[in-house]
Amino acid sequence: MIEDKASGTQLIQELIADGCHGVTRYLRRHGLFTRQDFIYDAEHDHYTCPAGVKLTKIHRRVDHTEDFDRYRHLSACSTCPLRPRCTPTQRRIIKRWEHEDVLDRMQDQLDRMPDAMGVRRQTVEHPFGTLKAWMGTTHFLTRTLDKVRTEMSLLVLAYNLKRMITIFGVGPLMAAIRT
Repeated sequence: MIEDKASGTQLIQELIADGCHGVTRYLRRHGLFTRQDFIYDAEHDHYTCPAGVKLTKIHRRVDHTEDFDRYRHLSACSTCPLRPRCTPTQRRIIKRWEHEDVLDRMQDQLDRMPDAMGVRRQTVEHPFGTLKAWMGTTHFLTRTLDKVRTEMSLLVLAYNLKRMITIFGVGPLMAAIRT
């Protein structure tokens, strides 16, 4: 099955006519395949490109300064008929964050519960939208992580106090605080 999310139907038909039966999905971003077009196989730890070629992992830097794994195929890209639609360079390299399996599991969970984002919008995004409005939709006023954490904690405390005043009123809230 071919999924065409851009106006590239003629291109896909031409690719299939040329014998590229590995094309299963075509998404266009400036005419190139996106990272989502490369299918990850967690069991064998490799990606499969839209042409059906396996991209294997390149070892990380020796000093371990990267937290991304990189995947490529050394020779397939140079002769691939899809290369103009894949990369402007000699070969395509796909990066994968070392903890991306957590993101994949979360996406799978969201796919199984399509209403979860609606619940999130109702319960989580309102407080953050309110806090952004209080801040003037700009940035934190402090620098360094510890100070930003303190500023965020104060904002959340103020939001919760305002919400409690709205729900219970000033008198009952003050009485509850005194006891």
